Amino acid sequence: MFTGLVEEIGILKGIRRSGNSCVLTIECGKVLEGTGIGDSIAVSGVCLTATSLGSNYFTADAMPETLQRSALGRMGAGSHVNLERAMPADGRFGGHIVSGHIDGTGTIVSVTKDENAIWYQIEAAPELLRYIVEKGSIAIDGISLTVARTDEQTFSVSIIPHTQKETTLQYRGQGDTVNLETDIVGKYVEKLMMPAAAAQQDRAGGLTEDFLRENGFI
Repeated sequence: MFTGLVEEIGILKGIRRSGNSCVLTIECGKVLEGTGIGDSIAVSGVCLTATSLGSNYFTADAMPETLQRSALGRMGAGSHVNLERAMPADGRFGGHIVSGHIDGTGTIVSVTKDENAIWYQIEAAPELLRYIVEKGSIAIDGISLTVARTDEQTFSVSIIPHTQKETTLQYRGQGDTVNLETDIVGKYVEKLMMPAAAAQQDRAGGLTEDFLRENGFI
């Protein structure tokens, strides 16, 4: 588990491809402290396992599913990535619950300044937007952020200059693809409600106004 508080920016130094999978070599420093082979590191929000370690790098395997679901497959050597080690049991929980399992990607529509704030508007698919709520949590490239606005096609976050400076958002602009992980709580609630909702619908013989009202849809 991660918190979405980026520890450092790493550099993707090498990509060794094999079919639809690859091995990533990532140059870094801080996240190597106390890290062993087999430990988890979030790479721009994607939970990867360190398979080898050097004095200033680690390597990790990326499966086809990982490359298809995230923006890692579009990156090339020299790309900047956010890095965070898995949260220790006695660690400080400063962000929100981030699993490192990317739900999908979004596209930056605009980046605008508002005094000391920087607004990022991001377009996402409907199946992701359904879990993104105003004032809720979102992980963008592994960064724990608060959703400020939503509409039918996009959502927006407002960040302070420090966040931009300490993360890869400083390198991201209009048209760039970012990894998105929505708040895990909403997904679990929906999954747990599905069997009960289906059972009620079966008993009622179909979708009714009473069913929708009882379950908070009206």
